[in-house]
This record gives sequence, C-alpha cells and structure tokens, in this order.
Amino acid sequence: MIAYKSADQLAKLIKDKEISCVELLDYYISRVEKYNSDINAIIVKDYEKAKKAALKADEELSKGNTLGPLHGVPMTIKDSYDLAGTVTSRGNPALKDNVASKDALSVERLKNAGAVIFGKTNVPYNLADFQSYNEIYGTTNNPWDLTRSPGGSSGGSAAALASGMTGYETGSDIGGSIRNPAHFCGVFGHKPTWGLLPPRGHAAPNVLAQSDLTVIGPLGRSAQDLETGVLVMGGPDEIDGAGLKMDLEKPNKTSLKEYKIAAWVNEDFAPVNQETQNRVTNVAETITSNKGIVDFEAKPDFDIVESMDTYASLLHPTMASRSSEEDYQKLLDKFEELDSSDNNKSTTLDPTHDSQSAYTLKKQLSSLRDYNIANEKRTHLRWAWHEFFKEYDAIIAPIMATDAIEHDHGAFGDRTVMVDNDERPYFEQIFWAGLAIASYLPSTIIPTGLSEKGLPIGIQIIGPQYGDLKTIGLAKLLEQEGYKFQAPNTYPD
Repeated sequence: MIAYKSADQLAKLIKDKEISCVELLDYYISRVEKYNSDINAIIVKDYEKAKKAALKADEELSKGNTLGPLHGVPMTIKDSYDLAGTVTSRGNPALKDNVASKDALSVERLKNAGAVIFGKTNVPYNLADFQSYNEIYGTTNNPWDLTRSPGGSSGGSAAALASGMTGYETGSDIGGSIRNPAHFCGVFGHKPTWGLLPPRGHAAPNVLAQSDLTVIGPLGRSAQDLETGVLVMGGPDEIDGAGLKMDLEKPNKTSLKEYKIAAWVNEDFAPVNQETQNRVTNVAETITSNKGIVDFEAKPDFDIVESMDTYASLLHPTMASRSSEEDYQKLLDKFEELDSSDNNKSTTLDPTHDSQSAYTLKKQLSSLRDYNIANEKRTHLRWAWHEFFKEYDAIIAPIMATDAIEHDHGAFGDRTVMVDNDERPYFEQIFWAGLAIASYLPSTIIPTGLSEKGLPIGIQIIGPQYGDLKTIGLAKLLEQEGYKFQAPNTYPD
C-alpha cells in the first residue's frame, strides 16, 4: 500500500524509478480530495507550486541527481511554519490573512533535501490544546474515530499521516504537541533536544527569538523517518553556524540485549489508565525478553511535584509572552479580580478549581526574578537527569493518561478526562510531556498497538540531552519487534 509507506520507503520507490515524483504527488493529492472532508487535517493546499517542485525533482533524477533523502516525497507541514505564499494562522483568527513572504529555515532544509510540500495541517488556537480546532478551519478528527481528537497542537499533522494523506510531516512541541498527537493517531513522533532544530520561521509574525521550551520536530510512519527529519532540519542557523555544528553521537548498540532501561509506568500525581500502564510494561518485557535490563524503580533524583512546578513556572510565562497586548491585558484584569487570599492556596495543577486559576495566573504574570529562579531549578533538574543517564540508556513512560479523547470544546476549566472511571483534570496530563520538555531532553513516541476501543496507544522514550539518535535508535529496534505503524482500515489505497 503506497499510501502508508514511510517517507524513507517512498524516497526509495522514486529513486528506483518505480514511480515518478509527479505521479506520487498526484496520488497523495487524490487521497486528500477523497478523504480530507471527513478528517479536516489538511487546511491549506499549495498544489501548483508542489507540482512544479515534483517536475523539477523528476528532471533532476533523470540526470542522475538526487536532491537528498526526501527526494520527491510529498509532505505537508503544520500550520505554524512559514511556507512562502501561504497563510500561517497558528489557528488564530487575527492571523487568518498572515501570508508568509518566505519559507521557514526548516522548510528550506526540507525542500533542499528533496521534499515536495503541498499543504499545511490544522492546529488549535495559538497551538495551545490537546485538540486541534479553531474558528478559521474548524475541527480536525481522529482517523481512527471521527468523534475523537487527533491530539494537539500537531493534530492535523498526525491525522494526515495516520490516514495516508501525506508522506511526511513536521510539527512542534512545548507541552506534548508532537507526542500527544503521535500517540492519539498511532504514528511515530520525536521531540528533539531544545535548540537542536532551529525554529526560525516557526513563530508569530516578526518573531526571531527562540522561545524557551518550544521545539520543532518530525512525525512519520517509521522511526527512520524521525532520524531523517532530525538530520535534515537540525544544525545551527547562519549565525550560530559560524562557530557551532551538529555532531550528534550515534547509537552504539545494535540489539536490545545491550540496553539498560528504566520504566516509569504510572504516577499518583498524574495517573494513567491501566491499558497505558500495560503498554509501558509490554515494551519493558520486550526488552527483557531480548536479555536487556529494565528497572521499574529507578527515577532521577528530584522531587516530582517540585519538578512539575518548575515546568509550570517556565511554561506559563513563556506561553503568556506570546499573547497579544489585548489578551495579556485580560490576564492582568482577571488576576486583579481574584481574591488575594486565594492566590496562595494552590500547590497542585488542577485547572478546574479557582485556586488553580490563581496559581496559573501567578505563573503567567511572573517576574523576571521568578523566571530566573525557575530556570535555576530547571538547571538542577538537568543535572539530575545527566547523572541518571550515566547509568541508564533511556527511560520509557506514558505520554498521556488515556487513548484519544472525545471532542470537547468547552471551557478549559470545565474539561476533564476519565482515567479508569476516575474523573481527572484535563491539563493534569501535561505532567508526562513536561518530564522531557522542562529539561531540554529528546523524547521519541512509538506506537504499541490498539486499545480495547480500537484506538492507538503510544509510549515515549526519553534520553539524555543531545541523545536524539539514541532514543530514535531504540525506537528502531523496538519497531523491528512489532511496535510499528498500522493503518486504519477506513482509508484504503
């Protein structure tokens, strides 16, 4: 089935001249026209430019030239990347007419590697939700169950891949926005080490400074696709390139028996359902059955609640700093309305209570001193992880509490998630995403098969800073053991 091949396999088909670049592009466009009305993943189409690029790629191949590892592969990109001549809305109605004048740096690099970009995929408002819907383009559905979310904020990216409407994708992650959709839709995803893939052109208009925590990164139908994306998009920009270069350590292990892994199955602070716990255990058992070592008790040496508070102390002001003047003023006004006695009540992360609203607002409106204190705490976390990874190659863990959730467009504070009959706060799930994000660590999502409801479940592999090829390398070995992409049967070739 051509539709569900990995980008690496598609590039090989083209290189072997089993299909032309133009034919492959036309094939994926035909699938978009056939299936996208159900899913609403691809919301910007750039067919004419893509066809010109595919023609050029065919011409180059006829001369014996290969542009790169993605030569002729049709792909879409998240609607947060600039693609010259198309709108970059970020799901925000205020940006519905924001036409990019040039490509993002990562888009340039993808094109230089041969990718043929033919559209953009849907996101939530300002890239800030576990679901992907907005006033401009509407709601994106999960290909496995249209009543459910494909995740967010790279929900359109994962849905397009899972339904075979694109050959490759790239998203971004500050709170699980690559990994949550990969998990919900059953594809591979990688959150790189912070700063490894320069994000210029993935930002609001005129923003050049790299945001703390935020990364861009690949999604695909194989672990190899993730490695390709890191190597193609990674490396310093023109300024840093004067003195820096990307030189990632390659995996030095060729079999699972060589690995020593920690398994973080569940946490009372942010519980996950039994099915998800079982998948982490299953992956661990696959490693041990291949004579690798798995430790179910090992964790980095830090206080879990304090680490989550540190992440929140970095995340909330970073997100708030993206606000318009009008939206930021609303935060200030709301904070003034809160009862001052309530401001100091909450030490939890429960957005359904007023005390949590105060907690969040305090973080959003924190001072530079507050932020620097949090950054110091974050640096201690990074060193704790560094020591941990001297003994363990990686840690496997959940990324979300459940499989794909049903659509819920109610107020954030009113949303909840059922975790084995226990009603939990909606944003509690960000704990699992924050483990890697707060400390700049790479994290790779692998599919583990379907739940009892017939929905995908993924787990994350977290590794040491700049150990991106190591976590992806472990994902490759696990893929060989059966942890691989499978296609929904509702969108056949």
